[in-house]
Amino acid sequence: MELSTDRLSRVFAALADPTRRDIVARLAEGDATVGRLAEPYGMSVQAISKHIKVLEDAGLVSRSRDAQRRPCHLEAEVFDLMTKWIERYRRQAEERFSRLDAVLAAMDDTQGITDQQGVAS
Repeated sequence: MELSTDRLSRVFAALADPTRRDIVARLAEGDATVGRLAEPYGMSVQAISKHIKVLEDAGLVSRSRDAQRRPCHLEAEVFDLMTKWIERYRRQAEERFSRLDAVLAAMDDTQGITDQQGVAS
């Protein structure tokens, strides 16, 4: 569990930056070179390379060799790790809300009985 938690920490830390989130979104559409990824930003290819390196270290992105090109590829299985973590806490929150709904409904029922008894008296 500790290894996956550490990896999860690196993934969330990498995605904390809006530029890196945008790079991930663009790579979800297909592989791209660093030069192509750098085009819409007002920063150098070297700066984008640093962002890519952070994403690589987190396991979100890999680079392959295609002749002279080194396209970046999104590693989608990392999202399974994130989804499992998020889903676990979403389920817990839903269970708490369901219990709260049941308590509130019981309180409403009790209040309704009390109100009816007060009117009948």
